[in-house]
Amino acid sequence: MAGKKPSESSVESRYVLMPGHANPQGTAFGGVIMAWIDMIASMAAQRHCGKEVVTANIDSLSFKKPIRVGDHVVLKSCVNYAGRSSMEVGVRVIREDPYSAEQSIATTAHLTFVALGENKRPVGVAEILPETEDEKRRYGNAKLRVAARKELLRKMS
Repeated sequence: MAGKKPSESSVESRYVLMPGHANPQGTAFGGVIMAWIDMIASMAAQRHCGKEVVTANIDSLSFKKPIRVGDHVVLKSCVNYAGRSSMEVGVRVIREDPYSAEQSIATTAHLTFVALGENKRPVGVAEILPETEDEKRRYGNAKLRVAARKELLRKMS
């Protein structure tokens, strides 16, 4: 199975935060943002492996800045790391002012997906081939998160 560059599976999506996506304070309801993150991350994982995928873990989810009704919401996802049958996908949620186009990072997340075969059992995935310095940094950080998660699971069992 040939390796793939992160750019080959990256996905970008845009939304407008509507009143139905907001909490009583007029900012994005966290559950809506989480659903958008899971959706775009699964698309990147599917593009990487060419298989059905399931969310196995949300490693981190950090709300950094509020997104207000009327703001544009830009989501960018990319596979950072691939193991035997799992992939770590990073997602950046960007708040964009619709009038000035000023952007700021609103939310970041790291999710783990597992590729499934026809029998709904885990199957192998292509390795990730980071090229740019940013891709190599994200790959290295993802390896650290994978190792930390495995160590924590080992200590808990």
